[in-house]
Amino acid sequence: MAETPDISDYSLSTKGKQEGITAPVFPYMPVVSDPTRYKIGLIGCGGISEAHLSSYQKAGFCVVALCDKIRDRALKRQQQFYPEAQVFTDFHQLLDSPEVDIVDIATHPSDRVEIILEALRKDKHVLSQKPFVEDLEIGSDFVALAASRGLKLAVNQNGRWAPHLCYIRNAVRSGILGDIFSIHIAVHWDHTWTVGTPFEEIDDLILYDFAIHWFDFVSSLLGDRKITRVDATRTHAVGQTARPALLAQCTVNFEGGQASLVFDGNVRDTSYDSTFVAGTLGSIRSSGPNLNEQSIILSTAEGISQPPLSGQWFNDGFQGTMSELMHAIETDTEPINNARENLRSLSLCFAAIKSAHMNV
Repeated sequence: MAETPDISDYSLSTKGKQEGITAPVFPYMPVVSDPTRYKIGLIGCGGISEAHLSSYQKAGFCVVALCDKIRDRALKRQQQFYPEAQVFTDFHQLLDSPEVDIVDIATHPSDRVEIILEALRKDKHVLSQKPFVEDLEIGSDFVALAASRGLKLAVNQNGRWAPHLCYIRNAVRSGILGDIFSIHIAVHWDHTWTVGTPFEEIDDLILYDFAIHWFDFVSSLLGDRKITRVDATRTHAVGQTARPALLAQCTVNFEGGQASLVFDGNVRDTSYDSTFVAGTLGSIRSSGPNLNEQSIILSTAEGISQPPLSGQWFNDGFQGTMSELMHAIETDTEPINNARENLRSLSLCFAAIKSAHMNV
């Protein structure tokens, strides 16, 4: 006769050890021996460029050129961060500069194709803004071109260096959680700042432009594990003023596991972000009032630990993407945010968008 379940079975009580243990330490930022060794040229001096340049300035990186079709925007960034940098309105002129080793391309996706292609042809290493491309075939062509010329091509998936996401990824890759079977993400925030900006013209604003960070995170945890099904929906929140849908969700089935991603982009009065990952040997979770303030709890058979986090996604994440690219150039290795791997993240993102369009 089967044993009668304990009340704790119904109440979801934790059965593992609850003693506190010392948290394992995982490296956070890539190591760059000389931050001034490689000279950076930034193309696209819009709003996000402020985060790029402030983080580069803090890290001691050398930015020698700034370019924007609107000269005043480039001049503003020059005065803010790098007074000695050259200013251009034609990106071809920046790419012709022998001083520039790395091109940071921070324009919108439709403008990036020509710039990335020309930068690689001019033998510049490239950091592309995310989402990398709108067409996977074009992205594959860029990857092949970079490889044929011995260049590094990376994507500015700065979320990879958000302290909580970076710690979780490194914990998973260390094997401390065993084989992963559960990944669940929920982000609740106010994305109505996009009203009246070019972002409002993006039909799949949430799943494409915003959620790409979390599709990339899920992809980085899964590696080569086969994804078997992707289902997604999107909808407009009651009372929302933005044109595109601000609510979206996605479920992902992969070999031996599942993932879910929920995005509520019309939460006006508060914000909350949480991530949960479980495997055969333990689990890890993070939560906090926003993307910068997060606390982590790691649970294994040994007990529970609360690893301290240092830094913030904004703007340390932007330093991380460039540091990783510099480190890869220096050591002739592939950056972990390389474009070839990012195509897997984009494939997942595009599958979710296709599903959302079908589920209307």
